[in-house]
Amino acid sequence: GMMAFQDPTGEKGVVAMTLACGFLELGPWADAFAKEPGNFGDPAGLGKDIGSYDDSMKTKELNNGRLAMLATMGVIAAELVTGDRVSDIPTNFGI
Repeated sequence: GMMAFQDPTGEKGVVAMTLACGFLELGPWADAFAKEPGNFGDPAGLGKDIGSYDDSMKTKELNNGRLAMLATMGVIAAELVTGDRVSDIPTNFGI
């Protein structure tokens, strides 16, 4: 959770993850100039199963990504407000 930014081991992990993501974004996953930003097409080849990877599928993918970002912000906000780690939440519910 957010405590990773205060723990020395967690700080190293955050730095390593940031550097790894930066390398991938600038190297193998860099956008080609012929495509619009963020349009990676259908890298998993799932379009043949659903018909095509058209504008409606791109919109669904974009909306799911936005929802995931909102959910992440909600989890971080809950952790900062309550002081409980996110990984402790299932324990608090008795799971």
